[in-house]
Amino acid sequence: MSDKTEKNVQMENIVSLAKRRGFIYPGSDVYGGLSGTWDYGPLGVQLKRNIMQLWWKMFVDDRDDMHGVDAAILMNQNVWKASGHVDTFTDPLVEDLETKQRFRADHLVKDAGFAVDGLSNSELNELIIEKQIKSPNGNELSEVRTFNMMFTTTVGPVADEKSVSYLRPETAQGIFTNYKNVVDTLYPDLPFGLAQQGKAFRNEISPRDFIFRSREFEQMEIEYFVNPANWEESFSALLKDIHAYLEALGLPADKIHELEVPENDRAHYSKRTIDIEYDFPIGREELLGLAYRTDFDLKNIHENAGKSMEYTVKGTNERFIPHVIEPSFGVERAIMAVLSAAYREDEVNGEKRIYLAFPEHLAPVKYCVSPLLKNKPELVAKAREVYMILKKKHGNVMWDDNGNIGKRYRRQDEIGTPHCVVIDFESLEDNSVTVRDRDTTEQRRVSIESLNG
Repeated sequence: MSDKTEKNVQMENIVSLAKRRGFIYPGSDVYGGLSGTWDYGPLGVQLKRNIMQLWWKMFVDDRDDMHGVDAAILMNQNVWKASGHVDTFTDPLVEDLETKQRFRADHLVKDAGFAVDGLSNSELNELIIEKQIKSPNGNELSEVRTFNMMFTTTVGPVADEKSVSYLRPETAQGIFTNYKNVVDTLYPDLPFGLAQQGKAFRNEISPRDFIFRSREFEQMEIEYFVNPANWEESFSALLKDIHAYLEALGLPADKIHELEVPENDRAHYSKRTIDIEYDFPIGREELLGLAYRTDFDLKNIHENAGKSMEYTVKGTNERFIPHVIEPSFGVERAIMAVLSAAYREDEVNGEKRIYLAFPEHLAPVKYCVSPLLKNKPELVAKAREVYMILKKKHGNVMWDDNGNIGKRYRRQDEIGTPHCVVIDFESLEDNSVTVRDRDTTEQRRVSIESLNG
């Protein structure tokens, strides 16, 4: 089996497990689905919350230079005009001339084995013609043209030019528009950061690769405001913090790669960008980005909104528009990385076993509690007692008395539960239980009191 085939099989197995066990479902599935949308089931919701809460703890709660905001999804259309999104937030589009399906031109060219970084639409078009690149259906393609990815809507009862708004394509602009509000209310010392988690929307031409590229997704972003004289120090510190977070997610260091983005490939507002790439089953792809945005965004507001974005250094008359460093994380990409890093297959007692080796602090279920036999009331009562003790302490605890113990273990392995607690007849005598470890499958006898310690 080739490396590519093996990766495809692993991706298919992860997608199958995610749906089978209640992590992630295709959006609107009962009505045939809606491309580029995904729904999170009970376990997926908890995994997602754990990943986002860990981010918030490490980047906001544990620091004294970070503050949270939660901006509205719908914003004044001038926000997106001033930021350049209305004019430049585009992707290269081609159309299958037979089926009329639309695809990302750069994706098709890249999939055909050619470099696409920095290519203009005309250069992409020349490559498609010269190399006779077809659509995934094997048909001829149209010429490349630009396509704005923002979802357009109208606000209020009258649909006209003034009522146009957009579903935000990023959370960053909501932070920038609230910069002055935070400075006026908290007056934090520089450097300081504003953090936000929330939904963003992009009308992707060809969403693909499970949740990696979708039309509705969630971001975790920080805009870190600095004195331009000190941006490099803050940039390096944030890069170090990013790696600490990725380690806490349980991602192997040898699968994480820093890509220093060359000047001609950086966004027009960026003076330096590092993309953090990860070896997903679909290949090496961008996981998150760290960009030095200079004063581009605040300067735009300063000039277009007619309101001063200058910061006055406390105790001085020094005034300037702060520069910004932006770590930008995609929640879905983090989830996909965590799932792929945790996915394991091995053999136990001659049988194939699939399990998710989540770090314990990310596992959607921390403990599963079972009576050895569900038809023995005394065991069930004792197991319920232990269940309530653990539930009160950890919250994410599951009860399972269906089938034999071996089948229960397999079910819990598949969802990544670190510990299975079994109450047997010995438990009634000495208040001890059997705790089985997910990764090693080893079992040990411990007191109920120590579980609650």
